[in-house]
Amino acid sequence: MYDIGRGKRAEKAYGLDDVAIVPTKRTRDIDDVDLTWKIDAVSLSFPLIAAPMDSVMSPATVIEVGKLGGLGVLNLEGLWTRYEDTAPVFEELAGISDPLAATRRLQQVYARPIQPELIDARLHEIRAAGVPFAASLSPKNVREHAERVVRGGVDFLVIRGTTVSAQHVSSTANSLDLKQFIRTQDIPVIVGGCANYHTALHLMRAGAAGILVGFGGGARRAIRNVLGIEVPMATAVSDAAAARGDYLDESGGRYVAVIADGSIGGSGDIAKALACGADAAMVGVPFARAVEAPGRGYHWGPEAWHPQLSRGLRAHFDTIGTLEEILVGPSSIADGSMNLVGALRRTLASTGYTDVKSFQKAELILV
Repeated sequence: MYDIGRGKRAEKAYGLDDVAIVPTKRTRDIDDVDLTWKIDAVSLSFPLIAAPMDSVMSPATVIEVGKLGGLGVLNLEGLWTRYEDTAPVFEELAGISDPLAATRRLQQVYARPIQPELIDARLHEIRAAGVPFAASLSPKNVREHAERVVRGGVDFLVIRGTTVSAQHVSSTANSLDLKQFIRTQDIPVIVGGCANYHTALHLMRAGAAGILVGFGGGARRAIRNVLGIEVPMATAVSDAAAARGDYLDESGGRYVAVIADGSIGGSGDIAKALACGADAAMVGVPFARAVEAPGRGYHWGPEAWHPQLSRGLRAHFDTIGTLEEILVGPSSIADGSMNLVGALRRTLASTGYTDVKSFQKAELILV
């Protein structure tokens, strides 16, 4: 702990850029590395989840991620459930380069009400493809639409917000008690973000199948600038992983997945998040560079179109390849933005590990 003057103390926290992975005394053959992981009853080929952001996840790209072996998440409060034909909206947004004008237009297009029948249609489209997938709702809307999500046949319901607690307390509205809500659902729930040990433990006790750690995508710095809130990811993931271990003992063997959701810019960040203790990483930015990305090079999250307090930035990225090339290669760019799965496999082999669970024990150094 460090003294901040005479009246406040604070601990030192570290981001993913502050740490590096230390190789062991042995290496492994890359063909011996197994990246499969399981959350609840669903087994996946690699520990990457595509973030529920309109700029990267459409019904088509959710299906593609599922076919490649990952888990795609569709945002049920996004453009896909507000507009039957989203192509003109994405085309218009891609033609706006001025940041101020873009934010104002985002707020306008997202002001259109969610169409419940479009939720049904989008979920049916993905389910018909026969791939595992998830759907995302914010805490304030989850009770209204949860029944439709269950009927839609999703594998997971994701409750994702800037910061999420097990119980939201309000003097003016009927608050969401996650523990009570999760117990009434017929599908596993992934919930977040959270950024410390106590919140992670509380969400695990509420019954979540997975915990999102972090504040999601490129909004982290903007959230710090607007709200003053931030916990660097290496520390946040490590704390959540400690909560997972304690809850495993407390519950008599119930394992809750820890999913890093923020500050994931490339394959090196994914590897370091897993080495800090995460079971998987939720990825957005790398997919914004895909040919198939709906945002056409632009990338934004729900924070960017908040009607009263925008606190996310719409970023622009060059297109570098297909979604398949970005996920599983081959790579033509040497900066960690392509073949994310292959890079992770290489990291484990180079540091002497054959699976993610053992890799979570990797030694780290501060850099």
